[in-house]
Amino acid sequence: QVQLVESGGGLVQPGGSLTLSCEASGFTLDYYVIGWFRQAPGKEREEISSISTYDDSTYYAESVKGRFTASRDNERYTVYLQMSDLKPEDTAVYYCATVEGTVGAAPDLEYVYWGQGTQVTVSS
Repeated sequence: QVQLVESGGGLVQPGGSLTLSCEASGFTLDYYVIGWFRQAPGKEREEISSISTYDDSTYYAESVKGRFTASRDNERYTVYLQMSDLKPEDTAVYYCATVEGTVGAAPDLEYVYWGQGTQVTVSS
């Protein structure tokens, strides 16, 4: 059973930075994609980024492109989301999710496993 655990959320001022981590375990295949999502109160869940362990490809939504960067540490089965120039509209619960056996990062993949989420609040 694949398990994902997010960490690194918190309170940050506008313009600040924060790095989220997603630690994964239980994979049965050698490659997978991990996606990052967020959901703000009263809004639909938004897919914001993904990264592939097969070819290191990445995907970013327009709302975060140029400000967020996904990276990975294969040895630790951990994926990071570095967030900079944070804005109040980035406030949300952030989730990571994964699907095994997918070769490239792309939007709208059918993710199977989800983490529990971590709160990010951008406020002065």
